[in-house]
Amino acid sequence: MSRWEDSSRAKHEMFVHTDVPQAPWYVVESEDKRSARINMIVHLISTIPYYEVQRPPLELPPRRPCKGYERTPREMQTQVPDHASALRGR
Repeated sequence: MSRWEDSSRAKHEMFVHTDVPQAPWYVVESEDKRSARINMIVHLISTIPYYEVQRPPLELPPRRPCKGYERTPREMQTQVPDHASALRGR
């Protein structure tokens, strides 16, 4: 905390000299971290050019018969928590 002003001053000075049209800096207000992440994701996606791609129809060969494979029980695997389900209700 004793160097907060010095660090902030140096950051802003760096922005003055390096924020150019060819390589702009983007600042994300982040008091609300969830909103900051969403805003950054939307911003990043908006910088990627998007256009519809005409895809040829996909033809798949007939599915081979099952040879007795059984999936490992999920409780034997380390799972990533389902954080997205908590967002559905908001």
